Amino acid sequence: MIGSRRAAALLLFVGALLAGCERARPVAAVSEPSVDGLRVRIPRDSPQLGAVGAEAPREARPAALRLNGRLAWDENATVRVYSPFAGRVTRIEVEPGQRVEAGAVLARLASSDYGEAEADARKSASDLRLAERTLVRVRDLFEHGAAARKDLDAAEADQARARSESQRAAARLAAYGAEGTSIDGSFPLRTPIAGVVVERNLGPGQEVRPDQILAGTPQLAAPLFTVTDPTRLWVMLDVSEHDAPHLRAGTPLVVRVHLDPSQAVAGRVEMVSEFLDPTTRTLRVRGALPNADRKLRAEMLVRVDIEPDDQAPVPEVPVAAVFLQGEKHFVYVEEEPGSFERREVAIGPERDGWLPVLSGLEPGRRVVTRGAILLEKIFQDSTAS
Repeated sequence: MIGSRRAAALLLFVGALLAGCERARPVAAVSEPSVDGLRVRIPRDSPQLGAVGAEAPREARPAALRLNGRLAWDENATVRVYSPFAGRVTRIEVEPGQRVEAGAVLARLASSDYGEAEADARKSASDLRLAERTLVRVRDLFEHGAAARKDLDAAEADQARARSESQRAAARLAAYGAEGTSIDGSFPLRTPIAGVVVERNLGPGQEVRPDQILAGTPQLAAPLFTVTDPTRLWVMLDVSEHDAPHLRAGTPLVVRVHLDPSQAVAGRVEMVSEFLDPTTRTLRVRGALPNADRKLRAEMLVRVDIEPDDQAPVPEVPVAAVFLQGEKHFVYVEEEPGSFERREVAIGPERDGWLPVLSGLEPGRRVVTRGAILLEKIFQDSTAS
């Protein structure tokens, strides 16, 4: 009995000793990630490596740039008509929406300034006729020895001055669209081009002046009439500096109205500005497009798709693979299992959750598509310390 008790006590002692040894056995340490330059290394026995996944990019053609734009009148086919004379509107000849030919009268103004211009032209024409008759008489007298040479020279000079003044006054009236020979002070306000009257900012009896600025239009002189060809439009774009390298004069574009995206009109880029707007940091781009059916209207907001000139396939990666640091984009490239290199890349516009990589990535390299933020945190923590 005593022997069995001693055996049990010995077994308990040995079990307690073994348990103490088991508790005292040290746990194997897990290796920590490290950073070497632009490389982040995660040991293969680290559980963090399981949160990182890489895959090869897919090849795809560059996506079209999708921008927002505004339609405007084609300034090469648009004229804003002002009055060169002060006066009062006596008659309006056209209404908005009416088509007019070049030289058509838009309105008539009673203007004393224009009346003086008419009087000057008539007076200069009368002076020219008198100078010509005088020159004929003096030349006849000179040929018969009844007049001195200096008298002939003076008559010729007077006739030349009168001709110059008459031509100047007649050209001034012609530029203003004068008609007839009467002096009535009725100035015909004409359009220099053919088109459609799209804007009118005057009424019967209104007083107008060349320097008149209408209320509500600060620092801009509102035109009395605007005439344009509505079958030609411009589309105005503000493009970010990242998209600017893909645009140049002649690049095709497609315009779609927001209210009806199925309606597409093809055009092309006409002008790309040489400088960025210092406030918005955007580039002003202008395109031209036809509007033969006149369904589009100036000041419409539209969506513009521009196909890039370079149609060669480029690698595309998921959006999760790219992260932004400051104003630059980066990805992590897998060099070998557990070793990842930080790379700066240039990207294009997103398309269905994928981003084209325009530069900074060699073909065939595997890119981290899962866990890129974890690698960036390890990199930032290392550089901060």
